[in-house]
Amino acid sequence: MIQTEQTPNPDSLKFLSDKTVSSIGTEEFQKKNIKDIKNTFIKNLLNFKGVELVLLSESFITVKKTQETSWSELKPTVISHINDYFQKNNKPILSVEVDTKNAIESSDEIVIKIKEVLDTKIRPAVARDGGDIKFKSFTEGVVRVELQGSCSGCPSSLMTLKQGVQNLLCHYIPEVKSVEAI
Repeated sequence: MIQTEQTPNPDSLKFLSDKTVSSIGTEEFQKKNIKDIKNTFIKNLLNFKGVELVLLSESFITVKKTQETSWSELKPTVISHINDYFQKNNKPILSVEVDTKNAIESSDEIVIKIKEVLDTKIRPAVARDGGDIKFKSFTEGVVRVELQGSCSGCPSSLMTLKQGVQNLLCHYIPEVKSVEAI
């Protein structure tokens, strides 16, 4: 059964499932990149009128819609699509490695600390709001992150970034001076 939950972004809605949605972590997909998406479920979801972004996490899917589309018309279609998938499949929607060519890996001690704070203190809070935050880089005291799902384009995301993410990272890691979204 699919439950829905509001997010701070009025154009995003969180669809919670008791089934595992993604066994490979959080991944975001945008309509503008639809030709590169191999997963049929995601491709079909992005093809619904008004859907512009889909974020899949372990236990939920966040759908971001265009402002022209109302949730009253889109929500039942999304719920039906998710239910249909789980009635026909006994596996997560995402269960194989997704191309992570943009992932940045580093053994740098500060980067490891940044990722640890992001993973343990920030990502769980952001996930409650239907989003995700991905580490991108750290240079000259500046942490660059990518906000995904509900956080992408949310009116309060700048406040979240500066007052939440930046304050926490600066508190735990003195080398961090500021945080920017890319």
